[in-house]
Amino acid sequence: MVRKLSLLLALVFVASISARAQGIADKVEAFGGYSFERFRGSPSGNLNGWELSGQYKVTDWLGGVADFDGHSGSPNGLHESVHTYLFGPQVSFPARISPFAHVLFGGAHISRDGLSLSSFATAIGAGIDARIAHGISWRVIQGDYVHTHFFGSAQNSARLSTGIVIHF
Repeated sequence: MVRKLSLLLALVFVASISARAQGIADKVEAFGGYSFERFRGSPSGNLNGWELSGQYKVTDWLGGVADFDGHSGSPNGLHESVHTYLFGPQVSFPARISPFAHVLFGGAHISRDGLSLSSFATAIGAGIDARIAHGISWRVIQGDYVHTHFFGSAQNSARLSTGIVIHF
């Protein structure tokens, strides 16, 4: 999984170099940071992890997002890890303080004490980016409602993230 994410970040970087060469700068964004998830499974628990995403902006306010995350923890003594890979549109208001919202669709994978399952996943969320310097923003907060379906029941989890956004 880490290799795939590294490959994705390398592709985003190469695409950004190509974008600059073609004169379409600031169309690509890469985000990376800390993420907390309140996983509503059985058992429910708090999971800590990471989130990476890339966005290609079609216009100043509309883009396509690829979002990947991983969370793990040991609620009630059971070690579990949950990963999602989601894609979809994102709308944003381009400004020094830039709010955004997205609807994402994709998959999720859970591993819990030797058991492993995959599921369709969706996320609906919003957040705020604050420009720090030219080409760099701080994602002050991103909040998502994440829906998955593992072990015969639905999980309606909450995910909060923060980190750095680099604009290419």
